[in-house]
Amino acid sequence: MAKNSKKKAAEEVFNEADELLRDRDGESSPEEDVGDEHRKAVSEEEEPENIDTGAAEEKPEELQENGEEKEPEDGKDKKDEKIAELNDKNLRLMAEFENFRKRTDREKEQMFENGAKSVIEKVLPVIDNFERALDMTASEGHEENDPFMEGMQKVYRQLMDELEKIGVKPIEAVGTEFNPEFHNAVMQVDSEEFDSGIVASEMQKGYMYNDSVVRHSMVGVAR
Repeated sequence: MAKNSKKKAAEEVFNEADELLRDRDGESSPEEDVGDEHRKAVSEEEEPENIDTGAAEEKPEELQENGEEKEPEDGKDKKDEKIAELNDKNLRLMAEFENFRKRTDREKEQMFENGAKSVIEKVLPVIDNFERALDMTASEGHEENDPFMEGMQKVYRQLMDELEKIGVKPIEAVGTEFNPEFHNAVMQVDSEEFDSGIVASEMQKGYMYNDSVVRHSMVGVAR
């Protein structure tokens, strides 16, 4: 009986020791808990420093090395396109203005020429009457050294010189081949002096202003 009691007591002590060991293994001590929390906090504080951000920072350089366009390059291209568009628009406006200037100059020259021709047309009858007066005085027997005749001749020559300076000159008629651009044939005449188609007489002088006809010559053409 005593032997069994001792065995039973020993088993109880063993069981108590086993429970103590289990309790120690299953539950951590406060010091161990504090250490774990400290290690966890340190790990969380150090974790952001261990994040690899090199790829994000080097991304623009990698894009540039790979030849891919970046946003600044796109903006630069758009600016270049806008500049080219404005330059083209400016050139077009300059060309249009130059054409407008040339067209305006031509219109001014045409208006001036038309105005000058209009004035000359009004002066030509005065010249015709002047020439008729000189022919009449000469036919009436006035001497060439007559002061009146000399004065009339001088005035006539002065008038014709001034007209010539501004580009007005008479059209050649008698002795030249008939040209409808300069001559207005009003009749045909028999002539022993001129061949057929040659202007044999002139009834009214024609005049030109620069390269344009102000008045055609009124002529008679040999048969």
